[in-house]
Amino acid sequence: MPEEDLVELKFRLYDGSDVGPFQYPPTSTIGMVKERIVAEWPKDKKITPKSANDIKLINAGKILEISKTVGQCRVPFGDLPNAVITMHVVVQQSLAKTKTEKKVDEVPRKQTCHCSIL
Repeated sequence: MPEEDLVELKFRLYDGSDVGPFQYPPTSTIGMVKERIVAEWPKDKKITPKSANDIKLINAGKILEISKTVGQCRVPFGDLPNAVITMHVVVQQSLAKTKTEKKVDEVPRKQTCHCSIL
């Protein structure tokens, strides 16, 4: 594959640091990109994604779907054919884990009736 067809992406993390840049063919899916971000995630960060489902990629103000390709998500930038595209990475732990953790930490509530019989 000619090198000019590759899309160069870097990823901005929550603290302003970057991961990348990496080159991807336009046919790569966002799911594949997320897997690589998780694999290349810096070890010294406090917040670390456990899987690709824990991160969201944002480009041009839109959250990218995992089924889309890099070529479909690329926004035309005019006369900058070889520019590095910066995407923002948001780490969001899955909701299922959060809900189960809350259930374990909650204090059981007593079932009481507050009815008044006259």
